[in-house]
Amino acid sequence: MKSSKKQNKVYVGLSADILHKGHINILKIASSYGEVTVGLLTDEAIASYKKFPHLNYEQREIVLRNIKFVKNVIPQTTLDYIPNLKKMKPNFVVHGDDWKKGVQKNIRKKVIKELAKWSGKLIEPKYTLGISSSEIKKKYIQIWSCRRYKKIKIKKINGG
Repeated sequence: MKSSKKQNKVYVGLSADILHKGHINILKIASSYGEVTVGLLTDEAIASYKKFPHLNYEQREIVLRNIKFVKNVIPQTTLDYIPNLKKMKPNFVVHGDDWKKGVQKNIRKKVIKELAKWSGKLIEPKYTLGISSSEIKKKYIQIWSCRRYKKIKIKKINGG
């Protein structure tokens, strides 16, 4: 019996603190391979390699559960995908090709090795250029700082 798309299990690991078009693109591509389960990094997992997320786990989970490309959301308690992959044994893992370098390079190697145990495949769509959660956060902080500075300045001008 041939495996249909709907029977395929697809795993996507995400922080999903600030969702943008790159995340939606990954989820859309992932859903074309089968039913998508997002391994949502816990707050502690995110904090292990960058700052604490703006939205807590429950808030991020609610957002993801309401995206049409996502079937399930499960916690991913570390940066390491392996515990969830061993439980789920997905046919596919989908991740942007940006993890070939940097902090996640070694995790990628482990994912490839683990998937090979059951003939799973890694799908790596091109990273969406011009957008990143980190850049969005930096811009937000700049805007917030600028507005705060303006308020203080206006208050001083008005004699406050």
